[in-house]
Amino acid sequence: MVMTPWRPRVASWSLADCVMMTDRNLRILIADDYDIVREGARAIVQRHPGWEVCGIAKTGREAVELAVTVQPDVVVMDMSMPELNGLDAAIQIKQQVPSAEIVIFTAHENDDLIRAAFTAGAKSFISKLESQGLLVRAIESLARHQPFFTARVSAVLFSNIVDRAEGRGDSGETGHRLSAREREIVQLIAEGNSNKAVADMLRISIRTAEAHRAAILRKLHVDSVAGVVRYAIRNKMIEP
Repeated sequence: MVMTPWRPRVASWSLADCVMMTDRNLRILIADDYDIVREGARAIVQRHPGWEVCGIAKTGREAVELAVTVQPDVVVMDMSMPELNGLDAAIQIKQQVPSAEIVIFTAHENDDLIRAAFTAGAKSFISKLESQGLLVRAIESLARHQPFFTARVSAVLFSNIVDRAEGRGDSGETGHRLSAREREIVQLIAEGNSNKAVADMLRISIRTAEAHRAAILRKLHVDSVAGVVRYAIRNKMIEP
């Protein structure tokens, strides 16, 4: 009798297999301030076997609070949202729910925002103007804890690597020196909140809120709320 050599069988796992192995659906949190976008993203998720929407957020602050509560596997995050923009919300979510993967799904797209999104901890950046199929592919990739890059995003990130290697690092604007808390307060000020309202929302004293406001004006080299608003619009923290 001729014996056939034993060879180990290499398994090939699909996303569906991975879901079955974990015995639960892939849990996805959707954060966007537009009803039509939230419902569209919800429909995309619900059509996909093994996926479920575990939370819906209308503001960046709500997204962070929900993420801590429901512990999603993937967060689909808009860039410009009330109270807390998508970039700062992403930073807070990664700090408090490190296992959650984030895809920025936005109508705003420029090189600086793409770089900032990945610095904030996102692993994919999809334009709302692109095919919905790209969002599905991004979620599938993030479910495996792997990044997903479109050709546009890949080009931006590669050019950034080349620039750094050749000593042409980003010069950065003044606002990049703002702390995470200061960026948070910039958005709240730009949305028209008073020092007291900011203090109440962030659960800090009015004196602390006033100190942050003074530091922000100094760092941005502006002398009025109008200058703060211009900075917030330029950096896509609020809509013009």
